Amino acid sequence: MTPEPRYGAGLWHFAQYVDRYATDGYGPPVTTLEAIDLAGQVGDLAVVDLNFPFNPPGLATAEVADALKRNNLGVVGITPEIYTREFCRGAFTNPDAAVRRRTFELVSEAVGVASELGADYVKLWPGQDGHDYPFQVDHAQIWSYAVTGLRSLARAFPETKFAIEYKPREPRVSMFFSSAAKTLLAIGDMDVPNVGILLDFGHSLYGGESPADAAQLAIDYGRLFGMDVNDNLRGWDDDLVAGTVHPIELFEFFYALRECGWDGVWQLDQFPFREDSVEAAREGISVMRTIHRALDALDVEALRAAQDRQDALAAGKIARRALLGAQAGG
Repeated sequence: MTPEPRYGAGLWHFAQYVDRYATDGYGPPVTTLEAIDLAGQVGDLAVVDLNFPFNPPGLATAEVADALKRNNLGVVGITPEIYTREFCRGAFTNPDAAVRRRTFELVSEAVGVASELGADYVKLWPGQDGHDYPFQVDHAQIWSYAVTGLRSLARAFPETKFAIEYKPREPRVSMFFSSAAKTLLAIGDMDVPNVGILLDFGHSLYGGESPADAAQLAIDYGRLFGMDVNDNLRGWDDDLVAGTVHPIELFEFFYALRECGWDGVWQLDQFPFREDSVEAAREGISVMRTIHRALDALDVEALRAAQDRQDALAAGKIARRALLGAQAGG
């Protein structure tokens, strides 16, 4: 039996959610400390990914560390909020040099917090970087802004890992870091060892990728620094509970990770708008635990033989037998 992985979740999993209709939020406002206490109720979480700045503003890192300790939680990542209204025209690709400097400053603060809390990486989700209309941007210019901006951060903090979470669109109509391939090309231009990818399973689905293929590509280039899982209907980034729509593709994704020897945190990025956040996290972990058992039960030799023949029916039957058997047993 392969040792069970560490399970994690973004702390936003336990936050208040808003959308364009319920702008006052689903559920009451939740502070950072309250969200940590909710995460502690899940029971199977080892680590969380924390948004920064904390809520409320001015909350001391020491207080956050105390809350994590009393809930027996570690920190896998710190995610600076470089996607808010302040950065509505972009963080790294903003046309205003002052905003690009502000991005550097905010991420630099997040690096300090990551060091204090022992995080594995600083996660960058540059959701406002990109464009909305044809002719809006000079594509060569914003490529240069993004590459030079991240290169500067990486060189300023060579001991820190920076993980870029790519996504095809939303909030920008077309995000700059939009796919595994484009993100890897940009990282190649940066020519630094400490910038990699945070692969969100749902973003990969939504972008028309095979998540397993995207993971393999990132690993082949030595750049898979982290991952998030959730689910969607491919038309939007729904952030549903993992495995509720695409269980067989999620199984293949984790199979690719295991075959490559990737041993990072299995992390949830779910948005339970109308569900109980603690129960949704427990359900997501239950799905991942089922997949962990299924990977142990998978007849890898038979699967590889079927793949050598590119026999879709045989390979699918082998995968389903392992996955459904694990579900029945758990």
